[in-house]
Formats: sequence, structure tokens, C-alpha cells
Amino acid sequence: MIDALIDQVKQLIIDSLRIEGMSPEEIDTDGPLFGEGLGLDSIDALQLVVAMEKDFGVVVPDAATGTRVFRSARSMAEYIAENRT
Repeated sequence: MIDALIDQVKQLIIDSLRIEGMSPEEIDTDGPLFGEGLGLDSIDALQLVVAMEKDFGVVVPDAATGTRVFRSARSMAEYIAENRT
């Protein structure tokens, strides 16, 4: 089940950030999303928060939680699995 959710998260990242020419398979499941990983920034994080709330009903309540949630595609999927409404 978590593998299917990870695939959904990867697609969510691509769709919500409008990353052209990238497939879900190209996103490293455990690789960092920010910095040296996908190179996302704080604006991207806000877009992902909105997309997660819209698609999964999951709220990221504060920056500290966001830092933990947006570590990787796997950490996003695990957070969604634990907090989905």
C-alpha cells in the first residue's frame, strides 16, 4: 500500500509543481526534495502543502512538521498514510 501511495506522491509533486519532462520513476523515493535533491524551495513547499490538503485531506500545521514531512517522497507518503482523513 505504501508503494502505491509513494507513486501518487511522486505524481503529486510533478503535477502540483508543473515539472515538465519528468516521470515519477525519476524521483528518488528516499532522496531529498530540497537542496541537492530535486532543488525545491519554500514556494514549492507551500504548493505541496496545498496539494496534499486538496488531494488527501492532510494538513501540515507548522514549519517544523513540514521539515520532517518534506524530507523525501517516502516521508510525504508516510505522513499522508498516518494523517489522511
